[in-house]
Amino acid sequence: MTFRALAVMLAAMPIGAVAASAQSVVIDEGSFAVSVRGRDAGTETFSIRRAGLGSEATVISNAVVELNTEAGRLVLRPLLETLLPDGAASKYQLEATGAEPMELSLNLAGRRFVSRIRTQAGEEEREFLARAETRILEDMVAHHYYFLRGARESSTTPAIEPRTRRQLQLTATTAVEVEVALGSIRVPSRQVTFSASGEERRVWFDRQGRVLRVEVPARGYVAVRKDLVG
Repeated sequence: MTFRALAVMLAAMPIGAVAASAQSVVIDEGSFAVSVRGRDAGTETFSIRRAGLGSEATVISNAVVELNTEAGRLVLRPLLETLLPDGAASKYQLEATGAEPMELSLNLAGRRFVSRIRTQAGEEEREFLARAETRILEDMVAHHYYFLRGARESSTTPAIEPRTRRQLQLTATTAVEVEVALGSIRVPSRQVTFSASGEERRVWFDRQGRVLRVEVPARGYVAVRKDLVG
């Protein structure tokens, strides 16, 4: 199945629906409550699936992120394809509607990622250096941090933030075993801080590698898993 065909299939499926086909297996799905600078800002509903069989298998993630920003309502629909087993990015597309409309695609072409972006200002093309372990971390999208769950202490992972046109080098700190509050329950988790260009991104993973919480203090961004709340 091509990426475009899979994109159409996933777009037609409700988020949270379990794929009936043996070619699509749900790895994780759920939702986050998002706040910005202490104020409720919206929600993210996502699904991560393994698609295909054997050596041709990939992981596909998609989401609907609905946000209330200073500029107005913004809806993000990211669709990401990653390679097994490590989660390195291969293809990505994003549709943004509302306050900041945008259509974006990012494709691996040899030693570079080629990005095509369409906004109200026009069209542009950008290139990013491609490394085998490159991750996609979209701004204001929490579930993408799932693909950093295997980062080792002091390791550096290249990442691209497509909507902001940023290329990052994320350095992981020592993982700390802590409990994270999800509603009325406290869940054992592993907290890892990723640093890039003086900006920290704090991520809490559970024992299955699922993302429970994401904080980007410099932006006042917090996403907390809500489908697991007790």
